[in-house]
Amino acid sequence: MPKISVEIPQELLADLDEHVGDDGKFVNRSDAVRASIRKTLDILDEIDERHGRLTEEEQTASGANTPGGTDGN
Repeated sequence: MPKISVEIPQELLADLDEHVGDDGKFVNRSDAVRASIRKTLDILDEIDERHGRLTEEEQTASGANTPGGTDGN
């Protein structure tokens, strides 16, 4: 898995850390960041789909127009 480096404000890091660890939702910061990126990309795909900006390949990958996909079938 490739590694990346990002700079984030201390306040955002503190918020992130509240959700990481034994009492948090995520095992570590990397897990939390990956989940946040996935969620953001899913939301952007849904917006693009509503506006007709997804290609057929992207719609298939996102589950649109398939049973149980995001189009409600």
